[in-house]
Amino acid sequence: MKTVEIYTDGACSGNPGPGGYGIVMIYKNNRKELSEGFKKTTNNRMEMLSVIVALENLKESCNVNLFSDSKYVVDSINKGWAQKWKKNNWMKNKKEKAINVDLWDKILDLLKLHNITFNWVKGHDNNVENNRCDLLAREAIKKNVLKDDLGFIKYL
Repeated sequence: MKTVEIYTDGACSGNPGPGGYGIVMIYKNNRKELSEGFKKTTNNRMEMLSVIVALENLKESCNVNLFSDSKYVVDSINKGWAQKWKKNNWMKNKKEKAINVDLWDKILDLLKLHNITFNWVKGHDNNVENNRCDLLAREAIKKNVLKDDLGFIKYL
């Protein structure tokens, strides 16, 4: 299996507010950058969507070293929280429903296709690729054409 490095980041101007994601994918000497902006969403949704879009852009099953500055994303996977929420019919505990279920469900499905190691990196620090993702995400928010985050709209 190929080994790919993926860096992801999400950003929001207000939370909720206009948002975007940025992705850097590296395989050997090949590099791909992706970004997109949305009219109204949350930072966590953009963090999650960046992971989904990156993994969906892989053309075959891969070993993936994924780097994110989102503790929400990294801890929810590495500590098994998202898997537990799904097993418990998307309940975090007996009273509290999990949120962003549409995106968690997609991430959990993508985990079955790839061998992924989730790595947390400190945001706005010295990680060049994470900083590039942040810039891509913030630039995506400024674009004239922003998409609707249909999953977020369901929460309104």
